[in-house]
Amino acid sequence: MTKDITYRRIYEQSSPDDGKRVLVDRVWPRGMRKADAQLDEWLRDVAPSTELRRWYGHEPGRFDEFRRRYLTELREPERQEATEHLRAIAAHDKVTLLTATHDVDHSQAAVLAEWLTGARTSTT
Repeated sequence: MTKDITYRRIYEQSSPDDGKRVLVDRVWPRGMRKADAQLDEWLRDVAPSTELRRWYGHEPGRFDEFRRRYLTELREPERQEATEHLRAIAAHDKVTLLTATHDVDHSQAAVLAEWLTGARTSTT
């Protein structure tokens, strides 16, 4: 599996170095036109559940618990197809995981990058 996985906000300018651009949010980013997103994939089913997202509220103090709960969600049988598809993309291509979240280091994109590479990301 390639270890070339990055993440960033979808609102940032795309780059030829992005590789496959995969949106990992459950809902479409506010104010972003689909034509401007330059996506290769939109994998809603790898995003956190609505309940988990609402509980987390992007509060950095809850990030470790969010990470734990989200990783548990990723193992749910109904997510298997989406998670296997994301792993397959990452196995063959450079991947940039995209999210609308302001604090990308405390987002599902950061957790997914960690999950795909097997590395633990910083929570500072």
